[in-house]
Amino acid sequence: QVQLVESGGGLVQAGGSLRLSCAASGRTFSSMAMGWFRQAPGKDREFVAAILRSGASTYYADFVKGRFTISRDNAKNTVYLQMNSLKPEDTAVYYCAGMSGSANLRDSQNYDYWGQGTQVTVSS
Repeated sequence: QVQLVESGGGLVQAGGSLRLSCAASGRTFSSMAMGWFRQAPGKDREFVAAILRSGASTYYADFVKGRFTISRDNAKNTVYLQMNSLKPEDTAVYYCAGMSGSANLRDSQNYDYWGQGTQVTVSS
């Protein structure tokens, strides 16, 4: 079983930055693709970014391209989401997720493991 624990959320002004971290337990982290999703109040959970096992390839939602960067450190069993130029519409609970198999990284239903989420609030 894999446990994922997010950290790094908080309150920031528009234009500011935050770095989210997701620490994974277990020895299977390097075998999983990892993703970040978010869910705002009253909205569905949506894809933000994903990274393959080796970190060689990354994928982003159009609304975060150029502002957010996903990365991973397999030696530390951790995936990161660097968020710059934050906007009020980025306010949401951010979740990290792990996928054991190979499937569409943008579909939340393909992920096997989820963290508890971390709140990000961007004030205008």
